[in-house]
Amino acid sequence: MNFGKQFKEGLITNNPVTVQLLGMCSTMAITTKMSNGIGMGVSVLIILTLSNIFIALLRKIIPDEVRIACFIVVIAGFVTMVDLSLQAFFPAIAKSLGVFIPLIVVNCIILGRAEAFASKNSVGAAAVDGICQGLGYTAVLIILCAFREIFGMGTFFDMQIMPSGYVPAGILTLPVGGFLCLGTLIAAMQWALNKSKKKAEKAEGKEAAE
Repeated sequence: MNFGKQFKEGLITNNPVTVQLLGMCSTMAITTKMSNGIGMGVSVLIILTLSNIFIALLRKIIPDEVRIACFIVVIAGFVTMVDLSLQAFFPAIAKSLGVFIPLIVVNCIILGRAEAFASKNSVGAAAVDGICQGLGYTAVLIILCAFREIFGMGTFFDMQIMPSGYVPAGILTLPVGGFLCLGTLIAAMQWALNKSKKKAEKAEGKEAAE
């Protein structure tokens, strides 16, 4: 288990949204306010980590034929717990996120990590993977929420921060605005990764030539 490597993968090189291109529906839909992004990000992080842990614990006794169904049952249990907790302690966030919290049950990020990682690795590694992938997802939500709320509504955490004469770019709060912002972020990440890859290949070629 290499925490540094897993952290870098979750946040940058294998980010669930900008690299794996998973969970984009909820990412575009709820990133209009910072409170939504943090609420959704923390919820996914908790569910992803706990699901990874339990699936890693059960990986040797779950039959291959029904593994996906078992994964969904485990994930659904944690989603229900988080959903009820939000309704009890953070009703405003629960109402704002609406159906997207229950839909975490079929979120490709969580099911994908269960199948690709947790079911094949130790509990410790699965827990770290859940945390790192959850942080990567949350980071993307925070970036999009900050941009869309500040420039789309002139607020930050519902507090007015832009000058009184500022005219909000209302398109940023619409679905098309979420699509454009997410597309731009994905393009920027891919450009940065490709540039880094070419730089590394160039350095390796130079070392080989010497």
